Amino acid sequence: MKNFAKRSNARRSDCIRSVKISFNTFGYAAGSVLFEMGNTKVLCSVNMNHGVPPFLKGKRVGWLTSEYAMLPSSTTSRSMRESSAVRRNGRSVEISRFIGRSLRTMVDFSLLGERTIVVDCDVLQADGSTRTACITGASLALRVAVDTWLRKKKLRENILKDHIAAVSVGVVDEVPLLDLDFSEDSKADADFNFVITRSNKLVEIQGASEGAIITWDQFDAAKTLSITGTRQLFDVCDSSFNQLMLANAPKKPDNIGKPLFSLGNRQNVSVR
Repeated sequence: MKNFAKRSNARRSDCIRSVKISFNTFGYAAGSVLFEMGNTKVLCSVNMNHGVPPFLKGKRVGWLTSEYAMLPSSTTSRSMRESSAVRRNGRSVEISRFIGRSLRTMVDFSLLGERTIVVDCDVLQADGSTRTACITGASLALRVAVDTWLRKKKLRENILKDHIAAVSVGVVDEVPLLDLDFSEDSKADADFNFVITRSNKLVEIQGASEGAIITWDQFDAAKTLSITGTRQLFDVCDSSFNQLMLANAPKKPDNIGKPLFSLGNRQNVSVR
C-alpha cells in the first residue's frame, strides 16, 4: 500500500484528532457533554423519564432512546431545521437508531425499572465523523448522568455494564486512516464506523466501499486502527471524567485535624 504523507494537522494515520470535553453544558440535564474532535463539535445530553414504550409495559425493565440532529449552521451551507420540515431527515433517523442501539449495550435495564433514558445529540459543527463523535460524547454524558442519579438516590446501583467509544476509519488513496475529517471522508474509497467497548468487544460496524473496492488486508488494517483509536478515546474520556468526579467530591472542612480553637482556625474567621 502507498504511504499517505499529508493529513490535516500533520496527523499520522493512527492518530485521532485533538479532543476537547466540556461538562454540564446544560444546567437541567442529568448529564451533558460538549464533545469536540478537531473541528467537529457535538452536544450530548441525557435525561430520564418515567414510563417505557408499549412493548415493554409491565415487564419491569427500562429503555433507552436517542435523537440526532444537525443544527442549521453546523455545515458550510445552512440546512433547514427538522421541526420545519414535513418529515424527519432519513439520515438523522438512521443515525439516531445507530446511536441508540450502541448505547443500549451499556445499560442493564433490569436495574432501571420502567423508566426511559433519553439521549439528545445535536451537531453544532460538522467536519466529518459526527455520528461516532456523538456516540463517544453520549457515552460519556451517560456516565455523568448515572453518577448524578446515584448521588440523588434516583438509582439504587450502577446500571452501566460497560463503556463504549466509536471512531471512523477510511481508506484514502489505498491507505487506511483513523478518524476522518470531512476533506478525507469526501474522497475516501471506503469508510467504516466502529463501536467498541472498553472490554474490547465489538458493538457494531457500519461501512462500505464507495469508490474503489478494498482488500481484506486493508479492512484488517482498518480494524486495527479502530482499536487503537478507541483506546485513545477511552484514555481521554477517563481522564476528563475522573477530573469531574474529583471536582464533585465532597470537600473536607478546613478544620479537620486541627484543634477547634487553634490559631490557624481563628485566622480564617471574620467577625462582623
